[in-house]
Amino acid sequence: MDYKETLNLPVTDFPMRANLPNREPEMLKHWQQIKLNDKLETANPDKKRFILHDGPPYANGHLHMGHALNKLLKDIIIKSKRMQGYYAPYVPGWDCHGLPIELMVDKKLGKKKREMSKADFRRECRTYAAEWVKIQSEEFQRLGIFGNWEDPYLTMATHYEAQTARELAKLAERGSLFKGKKPIHWCSSCVTALAEAEVEYADHSSPSIYVKFPYVDELPDTLSSLTGKPLSFVIWTTTPWTIPANLGICLNPELPYVAVEANGELLVLAEGLAEQVMKTLGIEDYKIAATFEAEIFERKNCKHPFYERNSLIILGDHVTLEAGTGCVHTAPGHGQDDYIVGLKYGLEIFNPVDDYGRYREDLELFGGMKVKDADPAVNEKLAEVGALLHQSEISHSYPHCWRCKKPIIFRATEQWFIGMEQNELRKKALQEIDKVEWIPAWGRDRIYNMVEGRPDWCISRQRSWGVPITIAYCEKCGEALNDGKVMHHIADQFEATGSDVWFEKDAGELLPEGTKCPGCGHDKFTKETDILDVWFDSGVSHAAVCEHRENLGSPADLYLEGSDQHRGWFHSSLLESVGTRDRAPYKAVLTHGFVLDKNGRPMSKSLGNIIKPEEIIRKYGAEILRLWVAATDYRDDIRLGQETLQRLSDAYRRIRNTARYLLGNLAGFDPAGEMVSDSELLELDRWALSKLAGLVKKVEKAYEKYEFHSIYHAVHNFCSIDLSALYLDILKDRIYTSPKGSIEYRSARTTMYLLLDTITRLIAPILAFTADEIWQKLPGKREETVHLAEFPQLMDRHFDAELEERYEQLQKVRSEVSKVLEKARAEKQLGQSLEAKIQLVVPPELQPLLQQYQQLLPAYFIVSQVELVDTLDTGIDAEQIAGLKLQVLPADGKKCERCWNYATSVGENSEHPNICTRCTAALTAE
Repeated sequence: MDYKETLNLPVTDFPMRANLPNREPEMLKHWQQIKLNDKLETANPDKKRFILHDGPPYANGHLHMGHALNKLLKDIIIKSKRMQGYYAPYVPGWDCHGLPIELMVDKKLGKKKREMSKADFRRECRTYAAEWVKIQSEEFQRLGIFGNWEDPYLTMATHYEAQTARELAKLAERGSLFKGKKPIHWCSSCVTALAEAEVEYADHSSPSIYVKFPYVDELPDTLSSLTGKPLSFVIWTTTPWTIPANLGICLNPELPYVAVEANGELLVLAEGLAEQVMKTLGIEDYKIAATFEAEIFERKNCKHPFYERNSLIILGDHVTLEAGTGCVHTAPGHGQDDYIVGLKYGLEIFNPVDDYGRYREDLELFGGMKVKDADPAVNEKLAEVGALLHQSEISHSYPHCWRCKKPIIFRATEQWFIGMEQNELRKKALQEIDKVEWIPAWGRDRIYNMVEGRPDWCISRQRSWGVPITIAYCEKCGEALNDGKVMHHIADQFEATGSDVWFEKDAGELLPEGTKCPGCGHDKFTKETDILDVWFDSGVSHAAVCEHRENLGSPADLYLEGSDQHRGWFHSSLLESVGTRDRAPYKAVLTHGFVLDKNGRPMSKSLGNIIKPEEIIRKYGAEILRLWVAATDYRDDIRLGQETLQRLSDAYRRIRNTARYLLGNLAGFDPAGEMVSDSELLELDRWALSKLAGLVKKVEKAYEKYEFHSIYHAVHNFCSIDLSALYLDILKDRIYTSPKGSIEYRSARTTMYLLLDTITRLIAPILAFTADEIWQKLPGKREETVHLAEFPQLMDRHFDAELEERYEQLQKVRSEVSKVLEKARAEKQLGQSLEAKIQLVVPPELQPLLQQYQQLLPAYFIVSQVELVDTLDTGIDAEQIAGLKLQVLPADGKKCERCWNYATSVGENSEHPNICTRCTAALTAE
């Protein structure tokens, strides 16, 4: 008789090989056929809401790993919240305006652009952005990300542009919008102003020069003893090109200064820097002629080195001893601190540089020259007039344009601003920051410091593709019509036809009928040509999306983006919302790090180390990408390489094989008719469910805290250690050999069913494809997809701390048994562990436990017999348990052909002479 046919061996069509790159598209098609996104968007509508508001990626180019990391984190959160019973709709969005798209369309059109109107050019930009929205949408969906892909939000949509204009109108009504001449970050290559978030810092080589400005007024009385000797104030700068714009020299009123005598002249320096500066200048023979407070020189004058004008000596607390001389070259048109202190002293906001980074033609000596090329010429002139004390080169961190990667400049221009002090915007924003939960906690300090020290928000851009600034100017007197009511009227027209109307109609057609200049009464106007900063665009999404869509709400429960968004979207959204609503647009902000290569370097074309999401999907499947996101602590920068992906593939395989084995043992299982009650479960099964209850608690807590790497490790360890290496290993004998109607069999299958059902639910937010593949194979009536199910309920009832404690002690003994069995195998004493009998001398503290479980020990240790004895002559002392001694002997009896255990009962039954009495009874029961 072939006894194999009498065993309950696993049977399943769930494939061992995942073949994810081919199987995932089939699952995507299935989800589309059952209209899963629609069902998810309407699931649990009466339950508590959870709104994760999507920060819009830029609609340009294929997805990179940063996109994948960000969107997959959001997807895991949304899926987990839905399975926790929340109503959690997800509306993806795209940032569609801005310079990168302009430049790409410029390149595409070539000479054709010269013949196009601005409105026609904008239509080309709109088409280009729409194409990339479609491509990126498909790429995001390929990752298994659920959302309202049929109706995402686009910053170029008619309603969104209208809402953007309305938000600007609200700021105008509150008096926060103004036009002024201020120094701002300016890219002369892209010919536009830049926001703080559009500035990147990189190493740059700059000239380092020390320049003396001759003092021309009478000396203060306290320094009359220095009369007769030439005295100069020494400045240090790394931007010689700004010397032509110098109007002042700033000292710190809290610092002591000295007059250093050397080579027959006096040089004024901060006392704390004097020694260092003189060393740099190469002057060894000098003495301190006088020490004084900065205030005695306030509003006195030095002469500009090469222009016939003076430089006013002023005071400011931004002057430090970190570098330089303590006397700061001040050009109010080229620096924020310079501008602020210049206003205080009534200095002109002088900017001799045009939009293209050239000195204006009327600038004496350097007119028409590019400022980037002017440093040598300025230095040469300074040397010619005897003002250049020292020059060298230094490498330092310098601002660059985020788009063209070229160095930028500070220059004062007429721009539109949102004032940080108007309506106490800064103060209110700082107060709101402290009401938000920042994850990680250091995010609070980062954005707080940025808001605390930032200048007014420059929101105007000198480009074409964006929402226009809806301001008109009186043709007669030039006054700006900064009127919220008028701007709301224009926004209503945007709602009807889109913002392109601004470029298609004259001002008179756009303004309310009868509009007149409040200054002079004239009724003819011209339109502002600047557009809004794209950070203002995305910053109003809380209003245009969360407040506008009925199924959403504001403030959102969570914003989640990369850590660079403290100065980007988190920042602009905060200022816009506080500026119009006096509250933050979010309750919590979660940030992730950046994706680096395996060596910790940024991914770049030049390094040739870029890994694309599509490459991973093609080779491993999106599921491995999802597992990578969950397996790493994303709050720090994350490394990615082929070794990592291979390791995760192996981990995935272990989880999948565990599920396959469980499914194989659940063939034909009917939960409604076969499951046993909790009280009928065998103890080993109760232990497995107790461990499962602990897993559920740990995983649900980790989902709540967004600690997905804890989930990965917990589930992987549970499958590998608690199940595969222990429970399922021990269970094989019982599940394979027990009669199908027996309590032993039904208890095992009940437990396996609960294990797999629970694990499948727990991993669904992460392994979205595989969890649903398992779900389709699970027996019993259930939701059509795991993504419409909820997390396991009432699992706490299975937790049994005392039971786990007993089994933990048994596991320690089992570990010692495994070691001696392995030693015996290595010494060729036995092949399989079932060939062995184990004899144990047990220390007193373990005797009650092992005596209690003596009948179960053979199955637990996977040997044929276990004997507890008083002494052993030739045993092996346990490594970790004092007083425990073990001996491996050949098992008594013969090998049962059915269960493979050795037993003295083999041969007792004449009908089945080759099997043990246990197996004979099982056959009889069947």
